[in-house]
Amino acid sequence: MTEEQYVDIQLLLALVLGIATIIVLVLKTRLDAFVALLIAALVTGIVAGQAPLDIVSSITTGFGSTLASIGIVIGLGVGIGKILEVSGAANSLAMAFLKLFGKGREPWAMGSVGALVSIPVFCDSGYVIMNPLARSIARVKRAGYITLALALGCGMTLTHHLVPPTPGPLAVAGILGADLGALILAGLVFTVLLLPIVVFYAKWMGPKLESSMSESMRETVYGTVHASAGHRGGTAVADRDGGAGDDAPSMDIDNTTLGTPPAGAKPHRVGAFVASLPLLVPLLLIILNTVSGAIDQNNQGVVGTGEYTPSSWAVPLAFIGNPVVALVIGVILAVYVLLPRWTPRSKVQGWFGEAAASAGLILLITGAGGALGQVLRTSGVGDALAEAIAGTPLPAFLVPFLIATLVRIAQGSGTVAMITAASVTAPLVGSLGIDPIVAALACTAGSMVFSYFNDSYFWVVTRFAGLDGVAALKGWSGITTAVWAGSIPLLFIANAVLG
Repeated sequence: MTEEQYVDIQLLLALVLGIATIIVLVLKTRLDAFVALLIAALVTGIVAGQAPLDIVSSITTGFGSTLASIGIVIGLGVGIGKILEVSGAANSLAMAFLKLFGKGREPWAMGSVGALVSIPVFCDSGYVIMNPLARSIARVKRAGYITLALALGCGMTLTHHLVPPTPGPLAVAGILGADLGALILAGLVFTVLLLPIVVFYAKWMGPKLESSMSESMRETVYGTVHASAGHRGGTAVADRDGGAGDDAPSMDIDNTTLGTPPAGAKPHRVGAFVASLPLLVPLLLIILNTVSGAIDQNNQGVVGTGEYTPSSWAVPLAFIGNPVVALVIGVILAVYVLLPRWTPRSKVQGWFGEAAASAGLILLITGAGGALGQVLRTSGVGDALAEAIAGTPLPAFLVPFLIATLVRIAQGSGTVAMITAASVTAPLVGSLGIDPIVAALACTAGSMVFSYFNDSYFWVVTRFAGLDGVAALKGWSGITTAVWAGSIPLLFIANAVLG
């Protein structure tokens, strides 16, 4: 074995041991993903033969540079999501989608509602907010709750994994240097194309699992179930007792949750159009920045050269379309448009504090992922992996997809899986000629696979659906794996178009 071959094997071994360190620490110890990523960075650097102090320098540099590019955006994004949640805006958007799709298309409506709500709101809390809507529809129809629950939950999975400003895709964009507006557009395209898989799987599997719903959940959803009640077509038939005949839940919010209302104040209600503004305006501004920048680069003849300086007409659009500025505008709209004037400052600050607490660990994990990526660059592991991949017939863009898939199955968190995949493959993007958008989509799509017992969202969906054991795996693990598989041909198409 030549010295060069020995070095290559050493560097690839460093990568394997680094990923194994993350999986073992998360699964077998009390340490969380943040610490596991930092330890993995140390292990990778040491095995690769990097000087100890250089490893520490790479970790701090990677951590800081990653959060500098994406940390503010994550903080602002979760703040908007919290105000959408407490103001009732998320509920208003859901009801608007139900009216838009019409009677008989409830699974399409619930999948779309889930996809929309989960862009700014975390899956777990978003599902808790929206699940009463699914229950109410099923109660009126006296059937079909599992279908609606699966469609809602997996609709949320799509945008939670694919579309910024959800924190995971935001972090991936920052680590890989992908244009945020372009990733939003690409993620939305993937979501639209994968949504039919969500609906068809839910409509196929839901009726099969309706009889597996726990009796307590059946009574909660449909009302009192008589012993003589049969099952028609695999769905339960319940009588109208216990509130079973109620219409869809009111979109009014209890005023006391928003502060001390003035005497005689009507229940607070947010219209669907107004509810969409804090979400829609920032997304449109970011996309406008991306489109105007592409036009300006084309006019200057500098597309792909990295030498672009915005023209005078493009500077204002680049400013307001910068993700930080756009999301600041979104936060201002959320606070002053969605909340009534009598909501006190202390309430709003408390909600932002709760949002910051929920985003804190994600920020740390994102920074630690950037630290691991920097160690991979400076130690030469990234270059060694690029050379190894170049010598195989495997399409380069599938590497982040497979890494995200393996890490997700091993430890359960989609966010950790996509950040790990992005960190490992960031050094390859330039050397192998992978488009950053394709690489980012590969990381995020790969992390959707087979949600099961080690995923907290698995328990949220299956407990609210009243499913257990094999039924839970068939329903929820199956539908998440279906959209994961459906993303593979889309990645090949994206690579052919953008690569």
